[in-house]
Amino acid sequence: MADDEIDYNIVFPDAGTSERHWQGTKEPVVILLGWAGCKDKHLSKYSSIYNEQGCVTIRYTAPLKTVFISESFGYKEMRSTALKLLEILYDYEVENSPIFFHIFSNAGFMLYRYIVELLHNDKQFSSLCVIGAIVDSAPGSGNVRGALRALTATMGPKISPVLRYFLLALFAVSVFLLRVVLYPLTKYIHKNHYDAVQERPPAWPHFYLYSRDDQVIRHRDIELFVETLKLKAVPVDSYDFVTTAHVSHFREFPEQYTLKCRDFLVACMKDSDGTEIKKRHRVQK
Repeated sequence: MADDEIDYNIVFPDAGTSERHWQGTKEPVVILLGWAGCKDKHLSKYSSIYNEQGCVTIRYTAPLKTVFISESFGYKEMRSTALKLLEILYDYEVENSPIFFHIFSNAGFMLYRYIVELLHNDKQFSSLCVIGAIVDSAPGSGNVRGALRALTATMGPKISPVLRYFLLALFAVSVFLLRVVLYPLTKYIHKNHYDAVQERPPAWPHFYLYSRDDQVIRHRDIELFVETLKLKAVPVDSYDFVTTAHVSHFREFPEQYTLKCRDFLVACMKDSDGTEIKKRHRVQK
């Protein structure tokens, strides 16, 4: 459905499916944050993984302008989007349910960064119980070539070659200057998503799905990020699909991908049973 300000879709499972899978406990609410240029019909295939498990799902993909312009130039437009997404939980009265995230590529991770900051800093969300997160093909840092590949993929065939190359050149120069050359200075004004979450990660469990054959996000960026979280005692696991392209793990290995997602969700739910369900995992200080 569509909100006045952001477009999202929410799906509720039938009561029988929820009861069969969760047996009297509150079913999880899974928030899926799409990759740049992701169409909802594609994101809905991922939400089906969870709908079939009796979960409530909320799907949202940030607009291309927000991903490639606002974030690149330090405008924190995504922060207000993150706020609205969390408020949806209260609008539909599912704020007392376990919350689980499934995040795709840097576009989803940029938005996730602001959600984490709100959960840490905003008292109105202090009662939310986040039980875990799956991160698919992210995060990456300072990879201008990968960003250009992502932008090229989202432009589509209709744009003229001259305009395409002009926009790509303008984007490349701007990002290289602001996010690479001048970043030691600009980070004091606006840290990128990679550094912001790495420095103050959330404490709930994470599962990173990636591939060393990804041409958009460097696999080493993800591996270094995971190692940093481990050093900070964040429960984290990862899996390398080795041969798959960017955000293509599910397409290439649907059964394996589905099983990994469901197993991780179930494990996070079991872990949450050992604590007060309404007490969310804290963000690292």
